[in-house]
Amino acid sequence: MPNSYQLEDLIYLMGRLRDKETGCPWDIAQSWQDIIPHTLEEVYEVVDAIQNKDWSHVEEELGDLLFQIIFYSQLAREQEFFDFAEVVHSLVAKLVRRHPHVFPNGDLYASVSIPLSNDQIKGQWDRIKEEEKAGKKTPVVSLLDDIPLALPALQRMVKVQKKASKTGLDWGDVLPVFQVVRDELDELEQAYRAGEQKSIQDELGDVFFSLVNLSRKLDLDPEQAANLATRKFTRRFQWIEKLIVKRGDSFTNLNAEALDKLWAESKKQTEEGY
Repeated sequence: MPNSYQLEDLIYLMGRLRDKETGCPWDIAQSWQDIIPHTLEEVYEVVDAIQNKDWSHVEEELGDLLFQIIFYSQLAREQEFFDFAEVVHSLVAKLVRRHPHVFPNGDLYASVSIPLSNDQIKGQWDRIKEEEKAGKKTPVVSLLDDIPLALPALQRMVKVQKKASKTGLDWGDVLPVFQVVRDELDELEQAYRAGEQKSIQDELGDVFFSLVNLSRKLDLDPEQAANLATRKFTRRFQWIEKLIVKRGDSFTNLNAEALDKLWAESKKQTEEGY
């Protein structure tokens, strides 16, 4: 057994797992579509481990995510689409091409760089991406065509809004967006009072969209803000749970007023952890 397995060992292992005669029946049975749920789960587990600063777990989860990429590459090799080596080549070539300030001669190993500001780097990145799209065989019908439908809703909203803003379809300042959020909430309430179920859903979606717009104008990540809010609620709820257990009581014995008092106290006790 080697002291340390390398990437080529992982690629070999994947081939063994998919071997029709001596491989694993489960791995052999998997298709592209079968693996997608596992890939999404692994991505979220990586993010969760990073947010919890559980670094040994991050290492493990990154390995699990890498395995997903190796699995897809094995399927592609079997169907003669591409292989892992081509995935790596395409990625490195793209990153060299998109970083001319680091690789001005297109040479990965040349130690030459051109200093640029963050704004210049972003503008250069966007321009190169547009040039790459223009060179593809499939024409882009809409500016929003390349935004994946499978993205989580909040992330997709951010990407759609950022793309659209490049055309000038955007607010110049953040203050009007606060009013948009208020207007959308008013429309949601009106739909609720009218009992129009379809309108309620539509208006709720507009509220989310306006809040994402607000977070974008505030230069904040709505996904991160939402996760922080959930974690804050979880801390407060768990504090109440522990207190109730310590008292030998239960939620069913507490009325709304008692719960409100506990909630107010939990906010004070957990504020330093926010």
